[in-house]
Amino acid sequence: MIIHPSRSNSWWKDAVFYQVYPRSFADGNADGVGDLAGLTQRLEHISDMGVEAVWVSPIFPSPMKDGGYDVSDYCNIDPMYGDLATFDRFLERAHALGLRVLLDLVPNHCSSEHPWFQDARSSRDSAFRDWFVWRDQPANNWTTFTGDPAWTLDERTGQYYLHTFLPEQPDLNWANPDVVAAIGDVLRFWFDRGVDGFRLDVIHCIGKRIDAADPPEAANWGHCPFNDVDETHELIRGLHKIADSYPGGRALVGEVFLFDLQRVATYYGTPDVPELDMVFNFPMIYSPWSAADLRARIDATMSALTPRQAWPAWALGNHDNPRQRTRYGSLDAARCAAVLLLTLPGTPFLYGGEEIGMSDAEVPPSRRVDPIGRDGCRAPIPWDGSSDHGWPGGTWLPMPADAEVVNVAEALATPTSILHLYRTLIRLRRRPALREGSFEWVDSPENVLAYRRQTEDEADECMVVINIGPEVSFPPGAGWRVCASTSGVVGDLFTGRLSAQSAVVLERPR
Repeated sequence: MIIHPSRSNSWWKDAVFYQVYPRSFADGNADGVGDLAGLTQRLEHISDMGVEAVWVSPIFPSPMKDGGYDVSDYCNIDPMYGDLATFDRFLERAHALGLRVLLDLVPNHCSSEHPWFQDARSSRDSAFRDWFVWRDQPANNWTTFTGDPAWTLDERTGQYYLHTFLPEQPDLNWANPDVVAAIGDVLRFWFDRGVDGFRLDVIHCIGKRIDAADPPEAANWGHCPFNDVDETHELIRGLHKIADSYPGGRALVGEVFLFDLQRVATYYGTPDVPELDMVFNFPMIYSPWSAADLRARIDATMSALTPRQAWPAWALGNHDNPRQRTRYGSLDAARCAAVLLLTLPGTPFLYGGEEIGMSDAEVPPSRRVDPIGRDGCRAPIPWDGSSDHGWPGGTWLPMPADAEVVNVAEALATPTSILHLYRTLIRLRRRPALREGSFEWVDSPENVLAYRRQTEDEADECMVVINIGPEVSFPPGAGWRVCASTSGVVGDLFTGRLSAQSAVVLERPR
């Protein structure tokens, strides 16, 4: 299979994205909680890796019932992170370092403490009543991501309201033009401030058919993965038109929590009628660490996206899932995952902390914050091996147990660390073959993923070989030189031997 990705001047096609979970990145005022001042102070760590864009998880005012994904004011900054002036300083510094900034926007629902909902539940005659979804009785069998009913009785007004997530996160009614206009104004507020784009949380949920029932398997996942209706696409097209009205290529990246990649592909729209610029690939995140499974999911992605000239967005982790070292079972596997993530055609999204090989923290019940237990992968980043690991005010969640040796300072000081592997791979992505080249599988042993990336004029060519199994022999032919490897060895001619859980990126000298 050969894929020649189409290209344009869209900056996000060439970028490597780095996701910051701000509460756990860096603390600027020693109160134990990461904030925008700390992020600003530590931005050079991100830019020194060669990353071009930062996605910041929600920083808007929030009661924090769901980690900031319950927004009480879309046009301000939560005091725990700073204020609008702090944000402006962060944005200015990021842009000075050559980093684009995406904010995490939650358009499907807001907090029950948002003034819109507070007004809406004050009376059935409220001007904001129709900004939310109300019924005299639950209208369907939908459940939330916790498995609870998605309809809650508001005792004051005697009606049930819809919430795809927690009861403290009422769904906005996107069938109301006033809601569409209000969220459009939110985009404009931040675009006017200089933000380069948005990651749009569960964007596929904004359109709804209330009279539809969920299939039985929804009991295991909640309503979210089963919401996929035509009305949503017109709404997304409207958001894209707003982004397109600004210069500089503002990006819209969607969280579309569906596992049918053919359905996911429809959220890109078409070249003539665009919707989202990129959509996250959840089958990859949930794939077993298996060459056969990964290859099948890569093939399915290419088959779904290529006919639409759609651009893949690859992620192997985020704030909702166990970290790679925890999920795949070893640091060696996490190194291989870095090679895979950064050499596929498309745009990679790196979750902050993966670059030093963090594992999940053990979080005792008394310190858990997340309603469904995702705290372990959200543990603070250790900056050094000192007693406080660069967090003099303590930390809101426990550090991983091995923070004394797995930290940024130690990784920087170790030439063969996974951090230096990430830096090497990000630098290599500037090669034409890895930036814009075709993708073609190479025949390989059972536990090996091998593929060739090559420019159309064949002036630049790379081969990627990832061994997910035991030691294996894989001679691709003479003349291939190692330009990146999980062992740290570069410059040698490739012998064709791969140790267990190892990977190389090869070049053929011209």
